[in-house]
Amino acid sequence: MTSTGNILLLPGWQNSSPEHWQSRWEALHGDLRVLQHDWMRPLRGDWIARLEEVLLAQTGHSILVAHSLGCMLTAAWAAISRNTHLVQGALLVAPGDPEREELRAALKSWSPVVMQKLPFKSVLLGSRNDPYCAFERAREFATAWGAEFVDYGARGHINAESGLGDWPQGRALVTALAVQN
Repeated sequence: MTSTGNILLLPGWQNSSPEHWQSRWEALHGDLRVLQHDWMRPLRGDWIARLEEVLLAQTGHSILVAHSLGCMLTAAWAAISRNTHLVQGALLVAPGDPEREELRAALKSWSPVVMQKLPFKSVLLGSRNDPYCAFERAREFATAWGAEFVDYGARGHINAESGLGDWPQGRALVTALAVQN
């Protein structure tokens, strides 16, 4: 537990590499990565069940820090869980769009995307040149989920290849979510 509460990292499809800001935060700040049983063939129901299990094991409230498919997980979980009160807020970074033609076959259990307002404060960062989600689609997700939308410029998939390092700007957003609630 940190000064901002329990920080739960929700990586996307295929997990986050050691150079990814989520992995760096896990090492630097002791954040807890929600480990999935199958990173290569992600099934929405399995991922939702695992998030629920980890949240219920926490003491106090948690902040979800989701990347890519982890954003879809946050929305899907929130739509069906009776335990959304355990979440203080969510940072949603570079949502992956499982309804894109090139992703549909691998991520078929993630369609249709849940487009329902989240019951907690959230901020979504979208990139203008994300190869896995069109900028306007990221904005649509933010609107549907009731998230504050942040135009993060042309930063690719906002991952290790984006050159963010320890990404203190992202950490500041997490701290702001904790303070606002």
